Amino acid sequence: MSGIRSGSKEFEMPPRELLPEVLRRRAVAEADRTAYIFLDDNGEETAALSYGELHARALAVAAELESRCAPGDRALLVFPQCPEFIIAYFGCLYAGVVAVPLNPPRRARVQEATISIVRDCAPAAVLSLEMFLAPLRAVLESYCAAPHWLAVDRMSSAAVEFEPTARIVDDPAFLQYTSGSTAAPKGVVVTHGNLIANEEMIRQGFGHDRDSTVVGWAPFFHDQGLIGNVLQPLYTGATSILMSPTAFIRRPLLWLSTITRYRAHTSGGPNFAFDACVSRAAAGPLPELDLSSWRVAFNGAEPIRPETLRAFTETFAPHGFDAGAWYPCYGLAEATLLVTGSPVGRGPRLLEVDADALAQRRYAVGGRTRTLVGSGQVLTGEQVRIVDPETCRTCPPDRVGEIWVSGNHVAHGYWRNPTATAATFRADGFLRTGDLGLLLDGELYVVGRVKDLIIIRGRNYYPQDIEHTAQAAHPALRAGAVAAFAITGSGTEKLVVVQEIRRDIEADPADITGAIKAAVTAEHEVAVADIVLAEPGQVQRTSSGKIMRSAARERYLAGAFEMWTPAADDLTQAQRS
Repeated sequence: MSGIRSGSKEFEMPPRELLPEVLRRRAVAEADRTAYIFLDDNGEETAALSYGELHARALAVAAELESRCAPGDRALLVFPQCPEFIIAYFGCLYAGVVAVPLNPPRRARVQEATISIVRDCAPAAVLSLEMFLAPLRAVLESYCAAPHWLAVDRMSSAAVEFEPTARIVDDPAFLQYTSGSTAAPKGVVVTHGNLIANEEMIRQGFGHDRDSTVVGWAPFFHDQGLIGNVLQPLYTGATSILMSPTAFIRRPLLWLSTITRYRAHTSGGPNFAFDACVSRAAAGPLPELDLSSWRVAFNGAEPIRPETLRAFTETFAPHGFDAGAWYPCYGLAEATLLVTGSPVGRGPRLLEVDADALAQRRYAVGGRTRTLVGSGQVLTGEQVRIVDPETCRTCPPDRVGEIWVSGNHVAHGYWRNPTATAATFRADGFLRTGDLGLLLDGELYVVGRVKDLIIIRGRNYYPQDIEHTAQAAHPALRAGAVAAFAITGSGTEKLVVVQEIRRDIEADPADITGAIKAAVTAEHEVAVADIVLAEPGQVQRTSSGKIMRSAARERYLAGAFEMWTPAADDLTQAQRS
């Protein structure tokens, strides 16, 4: 059947140890081996965690949880990037308590997504560091009736007598809440079986073994940070070097220095992370770098930009970066993490397509071209179909459709949400990802999201393409801080672009809006009905860097964007020039 690759039955994976058993075995066989090294914002080592210490401290957490919670209860994990998060996570696995990683509130401000998660999972316990418990309680208690607030750093692991309860593959391991890019966050029920299946897929896909040092900075409450940077190294017996997200945001080149220092095999992030490194490199002298050890530079964002890959390679090839290390990939929380990945050492696969045909969900060459970056190949143990989202029929090879996935790594559903579970997870045994893609010669090309698709006068437009054109139209515009969406007006759909403006910029608003309209019209042959020039920080993004277009549309309709206006002298000077 067209669009179907290796079947899950044909490649059924044999039974394996679950993650709690993997940790217990490593704690016995190699107790002193370093599992994790933590760095501060200057790149200095602040803590290390061995397998033996992790096991012992996780047992202490498990014993405390068992005395206060019932199996299946939920526990919020609210931590910065620190060893205690990992200890608390495995403590939950040992005790049969369902962990719920949560983005820590900032400056006593609780985001709507956080409130939604707390209310949805109804936790019995909140685990954090002692110094954070009182402030957390002050901001969360009105939304959270958890009776137990536990400081993991105050729990002693001395002589703890606790025997972890045996888990089975269908037992929930944790709830991974979706990023909320198109709707309110939903709790994906990731089982022990899902975890071990996807960790094995990652091991094979990335070519990992115990010597494959990993460097990561993604937050632990995000699936890439937890499953990729924390659990995958433990599964393979490798060492993980862990930075904080704020360290990366402030000093992107510290990431590359860390890869150099620890001779990392694997590291990566969303597309914007590589752009940030290129921008910082252009702004000043580079530190001493040797990126020759970097074999898997994964880029898991949608869309992956060909110009990003090219610019990063040109900038850092003189410092040992090999273009063959590029590892474009695709995944989502509902599939635990990874779905497709590139063969190690192959590098990216680029596809020139007819942009007008693509707007009609067809693959063709010629005409106005658009370059797609492949997101890798279907991995062993799964099926991937490209399906018409309206008819639910498998698409022919030259058609764009919704990406459907089946395999042992696909989660069991959404937490206490049978309606959403039936709509997303019960499509003839497949997961409906909500993403649009094309499978060509075994390679998956992701082109957009079903819910984000803009349809004007019967023609399809992918918002990522319009955003990319808009943000490059004028030097005053902030890269990666733009949302394109459609609204209904006068009986037809109209295109709106919300674009953040760089700080301390001198520019005439009329020049900026004129440049955006001209660029979008020339490139996409569609008129922009309205342009909002917004102050920095107005366009919301998910924890993985995806633009929250639905949220932007709602904010636009409510008139809630904080508009950018230049200072009077800046405007006068810009008009004179």
